[in-house]
Amino acid sequence: MFDFSGQVALVTGASRGIGRRIAEDFSSHGASVALVSRGQSEIESVAAVVAESGHPTLGMAMDISSSPSVQEGVRRVLEEFGRIDILVNNAGIVRDKLLLRMKDEDWRQVLNTNLDGVFRVTRAVVRSMVRHRYGRIVNLTSVVGQTGNPGQINYVSSKAGIIGFTKALAREIAGRNITVNAIAPGFIETDMTRSLPDRARSELVATIPLKRVGTVDEVAYGVRFLASKEAGYVTGHVLNVNGGMYM
Repeated sequence: MFDFSGQVALVTGASRGIGRRIAEDFSSHGASVALVSRGQSEIESVAAVVAESGHPTLGMAMDISSSPSVQEGVRRVLEEFGRIDILVNNAGIVRDKLLLRMKDEDWRQVLNTNLDGVFRVTRAVVRSMVRHRYGRIVNLTSVVGQTGNPGQINYVSSKAGIIGFTKALAREIAGRNITVNAIAPGFIETDMTRSLPDRARSELVATIPLKRVGTVDEVAYGVRFLASKEAGYVTGHVLNVNGGMYM
């Protein structure tokens, strides 16, 4: 099970955290992996580590908030590997503020990256998947896209939009043997959660039925399943990896 030999995966936001772990997981299961992020030197160094698994790896800068950058990046991946079987839309940003203090630019930047970025990258990749009549698309949303969260109206709106995008596209391209699913992490052990003060972290954990923060491995396992041939009859689904925060 979960053998990705001969397949090519493109992972956005792969320089750190969840995205990096997803890329490592695909590579360790046989896939060729293209890792993209905004910083060229950083993503190249991460790709070099991922390549130690022995499978072809490409690290490159790509700005998902720019259509020309996305088009050029996808063109380069196709030129390098010949196809893209798996797309993981993971890249995202936050600009947290209460609504009354939120500037237009705070709203635009988050929506342009988190939601419009998913649109741009997916549109650029899907053509190749349609041609090969195979594809797995996994979009990273969030538990707050289902529950809401004060101070994150822009972020929550982008993540809720990804859920709608996922379901609509799943219906649109199912006939081409392409599945489209989303995974909704809860609070995951990353640089951001590790930097929380002890009291804030304890209060956060108290809201989680499983009484712990999740791991990047647990998110990567979910992505691996949704991207696998074994999940061929699963599409339009949101897989919750949140310790029971939203059921």
